[in-house]
Amino acid sequence: MAVRLARLSRHRDDRFLFVPLDHSVADGPIVAAGRFDGLVRTAVQGGADAIVVHKGRAATIDASLLRDCSLIVHLSASTAHARDVDAKVLVGDVEEAIRLGADAVSVQVNIGSDTESRQLADLGSVADACRRWNMPLLAMVYPRGPRISDPHDPVLLSHVVNVAADLGASLVKTTWAMPLERMAEVVESCPIPVLAAGGPSDRGVDPAVFAAGVMAAGCAGLAVGRGFFESSAPAVVIRALSAVVHEAPAYQAQVQPSARPVPVR
Repeated sequence: MAVRLARLSRHRDDRFLFVPLDHSVADGPIVAAGRFDGLVRTAVQGGADAIVVHKGRAATIDASLLRDCSLIVHLSASTAHARDVDAKVLVGDVEEAIRLGADAVSVQVNIGSDTESRQLADLGSVADACRRWNMPLLAMVYPRGPRISDPHDPVLLSHVVNVAADLGASLVKTTWAMPLERMAEVVESCPIPVLAAGGPSDRGVDPAVFAAGVMAAGCAGLAVGRGFFESSAPAVVIRALSAVVHEAPAYQAQVQPSARPVPVR
């Protein structure tokens, strides 16, 4: 477990920049099939610590691209066409991820959704398998569903990250608090590393400044998907984010707590 966790931080500083590229199951292709390895290459060369993909996609990636970047296999899925888009189901298991050479697995849970109880049970069962195989588990836990009025409430976020910790996750990814500096309360409440999900879609908000605010609040890193692959300059974005995550003190003077970025999953 310790060896695999260490691989997830390529700079060995216990900070993490993950790039989720699993969106094609939920929403459709993010790039043409022939460009996917190029997207992975851009992420790796820009400083990403790990990419997150589903099992089938993992099997197609040029293995040489992962020499300096970890592989996280995502085990949860749903599509934008479902009756309940917040209902996640397991579509893989830990043993499959190990055969694919993964350094970790991830599971999503939407707290406040109609199927919350099933998703919690799935997280618990995957956590048990991860303990048996000494496999790190990234829990992607969001306040999302018909009973959630404010997904950026720091009290609520403190609750959801502790759900991940209590059920056996090694790391937890969630959305950010508003105002941004109150993310410190979320981090302080949680016994495992907290990563902030997404990033600003508002073009008036500098992604590096937003990331600096998250890191200044004590987060262990970021998980940025759409903000990377939907950018007009993904190589520039990933290099800037990697610099913030792994050299955060140099950027903290740029923090703008008043910025209110629009959520991006």
